[in-house]
Amino acid sequence: MTKTLADTLAARECLYVNCGHAMCCKSIKLDIHALIDRLGPDHGSMHWDLVGLFGCSDCKAAGRDHRPVFFTCIPDYEGQQRKRNREWEPTFDGE
Repeated sequence: MTKTLADTLAARECLYVNCGHAMCCKSIKLDIHALIDRLGPDHGSMHWDLVGLFGCSDCKAAGRDHRPVFFTCIPDYEGQQRKRNREWEPTFDGE
């Protein structure tokens, strides 16, 4: 089963695309809504689904050799924490 852009959006995850060239290493957060508008909600959101779509414009402008980009997925940690602690209440036992 392939993870789709709609799955990534529903999970409130953030995707970053990162340049793989050691002289650059730029990174930018992707707009999942814009990707869905362009590629459709059923398009895969894993590395091999996206890697051929992106390149580094700074490296191209600087005449550097082409290096593959890579992706970083950041989960919705705040949402997970809220769900985990929904019914938890701390107690204060100190004096």
